[in-house]
Amino acid sequence: MKPYLLTILLGVAVGGMAQSRYDQHKAFDPLFYPAGSTVYRSASGAPGPKYWSNRADYIIHVLLDTTRQSISGEVLLTYTNNSPDELSFLWLQLDQNIYRADARGVAIGPVQPGRWSDRNFTEGDQIRSVTVMVKGKEMRAEFGVSDTRLQVFLPAPVAACGGVVRLRITYSCSIPEYGTDRMGRQLAREGWIYEIAQWYPRMAVYDDVGGWDILPYLGAGEFYLDYGNIDYTVTAPAGMIVVGSGELLNPTEVLTPVQQSRLAKAKGSPAGIFIRTAEEVAAGKDRVPGKAQLVWHFRCNQTRDVAWAASKAFVWDAARIDLPGGRKALAQSVYPAEAAGPAAWGRSTEFVKGCIELYSKNWYPFTYPVATNVAGSVGGMEYPGIVFCSSAERGAGLWEVTNHEFGHNWFPMIVGSNERKYAWMDEGFNTFINGVDTRIFNNGEFYHKGDRWQAARYLFGERSEAVMNLPDVISDAALGNAAYDKPAIALRLLRSSVLGEKRFDYAFRTYIRRWAFRHPTPWDFFRTMENAAGEDLGWFWRGWIFNNWRLDQAVKEVRYVQNDPARGAIITLENREEMVMPVVLAIGQENGATDTLNLPVEIWQRGAVKSIAFRSVSRIVSIVVDPRHEYPDVDTTNNVWKGDTTAVKPY
Repeated sequence: MKPYLLTILLGVAVGGMAQSRYDQHKAFDPLFYPAGSTVYRSASGAPGPKYWSNRADYIIHVLLDTTRQSISGEVLLTYTNNSPDELSFLWLQLDQNIYRADARGVAIGPVQPGRWSDRNFTEGDQIRSVTVMVKGKEMRAEFGVSDTRLQVFLPAPVAACGGVVRLRITYSCSIPEYGTDRMGRQLAREGWIYEIAQWYPRMAVYDDVGGWDILPYLGAGEFYLDYGNIDYTVTAPAGMIVVGSGELLNPTEVLTPVQQSRLAKAKGSPAGIFIRTAEEVAAGKDRVPGKAQLVWHFRCNQTRDVAWAASKAFVWDAARIDLPGGRKALAQSVYPAEAAGPAAWGRSTEFVKGCIELYSKNWYPFTYPVATNVAGSVGGMEYPGIVFCSSAERGAGLWEVTNHEFGHNWFPMIVGSNERKYAWMDEGFNTFINGVDTRIFNNGEFYHKGDRWQAARYLFGERSEAVMNLPDVISDAALGNAAYDKPAIALRLLRSSVLGEKRFDYAFRTYIRRWAFRHPTPWDFFRTMENAAGEDLGWFWRGWIFNNWRLDQAVKEVRYVQNDPARGAIITLENREEMVMPVVLAIGQENGATDTLNLPVEIWQRGAVKSIAFRSVSRIVSIVVDPRHEYPDVDTTNNVWKGDTTAVKPY
């Protein structure tokens, strides 16, 4: 989902406490993990020897009706039950029902329409029929709809450990103009732009953790989906360009010979090639002759979802993506002519290609044949191989949203965490890799190093909430912090200040590799990071993820051995808030010498106050805690100690 902008409030002190709130017994409580290893999930964080996840394969055919602003069609779903349990009923998601006037998401929303509530209501998903294939025969199935969920009652249970059931569902739904900032339509100069997502009944996940995932779709909580192959067609008016997740299988049937030639050239070009120019859009003559409608056929393999977009207004350009091992993919962008230009969407394909190549090199290879950026009304939303970004974005803003939305192809498209429960495992992880990417892209063109002393008021202010909460429970004011910024900063600090880049990167890649196209829990992530990096991090997860603790490191006092600076100094530090972190000290002496001390987090294991010996040779004139402003310390007035050269305290 679109990144939240980190709000920096000037002024570095949130407010100090006269007495420390720190309790080492809470921070370093040895009982961190609630359960041990199972046959499904190892204590090391890896999938167990009998790990399973179910599979959902789809064949979908829909018609886009631009007069009624709707889609209609059918879904043929093949569901494979790899669980050890037989299933007598199935749950599916009907996400379009959030746009109904009686939806739960509407009831819990603000009085005035907000980001997660619609401006205009629809009838949601209209289920015409549900049939089940039984022994080669197709028979009607009983079903019930509960808000954004569809329950299908099976005439016979689907067997455990590989049983298969097939459903056919016919349905229709209106296309809302505003679709909770995840889908919708926008009227451009040359026609409507349709961004279509959550557009078919999708299987809910049945897993070894909680059985069926039956949380309703309320808006802020996103999605949790099984993997499979999805083959789909979109029938649309002949003048439209349609782009979608996966590979276009029939370009000769829907593109002109000129467009086909340009597309073939773009697949081999490191720089963008226009498939359809602004002039051709305005002329409206570049269409396959003799047909009122065209059927666009796509296929996306090993995916949890698909989305698509269509418009007569699309300018279209594309370029080659170079992936590890010599693999190639296609980066492409579609946008209205009014969004074109080198300061705006004219750079979109460059951004798509750049971020995907960097993510593929740093973490895990991109898995889809095409990566498409669509300009429209949606501020920023991600789907496998395709993202929707605002047509109004320019420059650094377009890089940021493009980089963020395509980062989601790793979290949660490749690593399939439960977004409905753990927004931080996709938004936070993604925001973290966005920062790594931005620092490198085009020699840091859009990179700006933040000052975390200044960020502390936002991260730990009165409105902040703990990261480990349902996204629909976290207040709107705190969601950007809890789901995006705080977990991202936590990972940056884990990488830079706790583990170091080499150990962190190895562990993080191990997590991605282990859980690619599977369903990890937070515990699987914690265990993998600890086991692969070789570090007990319970104190870290408690402070940053489970609790809304704050950080305040301070210099309490400085004394000299036998009142003689040449014999050494005793520096006393204090941890005044509940969170702990390692300590970095910059120490300056009267003789001009400067030193940096790096102290491990274990110095806080026996209490809030810790004295350390420093081999000074002259008076200490200054000590700075966290001299590079890496930590979001809530009271930086006690981070700096200035020595008194006329009087000292003996030790």
